[in-house]
Amino acid sequence: MTIQQIGLEKPTNVRQPPFFSVAFRPEQGVLWGYIERNAPVCFTPDLIQEMRKRQVTFAEQVKREVDAGHQNHIRYQVLASHIPGIFSLGGDLAHFVHLIESRDRDGLIRYGTDCVDLVYWTSVGYNLPVTTIALVQGTAQGGGFEAALAAHIIVAERQCQFGFPEIMFNLFPGMGGAHYLSRRVPQRVAEQILSSGKMYTAQELFDLGIVDIVAEPGEGENAVRRYIKKNDKRFRGMTAVRQVLRSIAPIEREALVRTVTDWADLALRLQPRDLKTIRRLQQAQAKLSIPA
Repeated sequence: MTIQQIGLEKPTNVRQPPFFSVAFRPEQGVLWGYIERNAPVCFTPDLIQEMRKRQVTFAEQVKREVDAGHQNHIRYQVLASHIPGIFSLGGDLAHFVHLIESRDRDGLIRYGTDCVDLVYWTSVGYNLPVTTIALVQGTAQGGGFEAALAAHIIVAERQCQFGFPEIMFNLFPGMGGAHYLSRRVPQRVAEQILSSGKMYTAQELFDLGIVDIVAEPGEGENAVRRYIKKNDKRFRGMTAVRQVLRSIAPIEREALVRTVTDWADLALRLQPRDLKTIRRLQQAQAKLSIPA
């Protein structure tokens, strides 16, 4: 079965080459999704739009297969990055500053909601029998960390670092980081991670129970394949367990959107010194970007 046959042809109305690509591995029922080398190092509106189009197409295809009773439907979705040393540096700070300076509350809420949708559907497996996996092979910061936390399984190579820098400019992660982190660790630990501004190693997060698998540098994809091979025979049972746990402690999209509203309102109250910090971080983002 080819990418075209499962409805994942190249999306229209996006710049060329695409920022996000997919590769289907039918022997294991896995769809690999890659943020490409030419993509922004952060979640710009263009990158979000392209990734969401892929998500919608993927979910529609899996639903058709499940409804048709196919036993070998796509069961795993992996998110990874081809950007050297970077998984994602999170929010688009240049866009963020522009919206704040324009006093564009609606724009902030719209951007934050788009980010929420990007990770929310990952967190619930599209409400389908799908296991989502984040393969982190570089720095995952801010929204990049949130995107990894939303996945059912986090595989991280040992050299990776994770952190939330938002506290440095008196803000908090707006894509649902607190919600997803609280599923994995006690509230006290979540608060420390969210408010410290510290960068954590993959091993530190593994010890806390946040990262599921630590792989040696360059071995992340093999670690994902080993995880799937080991657990695929229990796929239906594990999917059912996640559904039960989610029913006990659900993360609702509406709650995430309310958090975005609080995030936007706080953003509009940032002080000049906070915006100065954001600009400094944005300059660092820009230096790491690879021209398209």
